[in-house]
Amino acid sequence: MFETLKAIEFGPFILSFKLAFITTSILFVISLPLSWYLSQTKSRMKPFLEAITALPIVLPPSVLGFYILWVLSYNSPIGAFFENTLGIKLVFNFYGLVIASCFYSLPFMVQPLQSGFESISKNMIEASYICGKGKIKTLLKVALPNIKPALLTAIIVTFAHTVGEFGVVLMVGGSIPGETKVASVAIYEMVEIMDYKTAHIYSAIMVIISFLVLLSVYIFNGRSNKKFGI
Repeated sequence: MFETLKAIEFGPFILSFKLAFITTSILFVISLPLSWYLSQTKSRMKPFLEAITALPIVLPPSVLGFYILWVLSYNSPIGAFFENTLGIKLVFNFYGLVIASCFYSLPFMVQPLQSGFESISKNMIEASYICGKGKIKTLLKVALPNIKPALLTAIIVTFAHTVGEFGVVLMVGGSIPGETKVASVAIYEMVEIMDYKTAHIYSAIMVIISFLVLLSVYIFNGRSNKKFGI
């Protein structure tokens, strides 16, 4: 057992955490204004935008991965532009993983933030506007500090969901050691070659990480609810 532990390569986990950190950071910047808009707008386009945002939850990872792979490949205008103009290949490398992860994890960032913004009293938002604060200041100075539980949930769940991705990252990135071979793909390969001991260890690490992530979210939210008397 100890010999197996010594032989474990932690590269896939480091790559998974790197991918999750970058994806979460990008999605936070994108999702903050998007979720704020969705929580405040009364436009007829709102259901359409919400459906588009939530689509990765219900789509099979193979379907989403296939279309992302096609869009990023050299055969598509986008993939051809990046490769010919900028010299960047978007498939089977880390860039492709980041793009695919942003699409796949988008609803896990947007939905908690939107729910948090929608829970804020309308009177508080209106008072901010009356005091002369614009939409950006109201978002950053008034709304955001009042949704700390939702904010933490969005960040942690998005991070954990990205760490656990499999289908989409496998289709878009493949399994290139040190480049696209994340932890979930490494577990799949261990099972394929019937190296069950290593697969058990990798899987146990993932279970522990997922449990600690969820536990931290519930503890923080529980303390926040007690603080505000909810």
